[in-house]
Amino acid sequence: MIISKEKSPEPLDFFIWTVEDVGLWLEEINLGSYRQIFKENGVNGEYLEGMSMFTTEQILRFIRRCHMKWGDFITLCKELRRIKVACLKGEQRVRRPWWAPSCLSVVFMKTAKRNRQCRVVSLKLEP
Repeated sequence: MIISKEKSPEPLDFFIWTVEDVGLWLEEINLGSYRQIFKENGVNGEYLEGMSMFTTEQILRFIRRCHMKWGDFITLCKELRRIKVACLKGEQRVRRPWWAPSCLSVVFMKTAKRNRQCRVVSLKLEP
């Protein structure tokens, strides 16, 4: 049995994902074939977050640069939206980092959850 040292990135922290975190996420959503090209192009969480603000020209440039199929690009966008919706709805757990003292857990959790929801400014929820 092979145990992977790579740990999946925390979904709600996608805006601070490293290039390696993005690669792990691509594997999870069955787009692992793009892992290397995303790494070569420096696609990190901040870049993914900004994609919702891309113009049509920027989208086309990104697709060409990463040699993506349209269907795969749509899958990528759907998965990003799923993460953002979960963030806004508060559906995923916020973990206390190792450095935060336990006596401040409640304060930290509330602040972290509010900050995460504030980061997802580019998404409008449909009724």
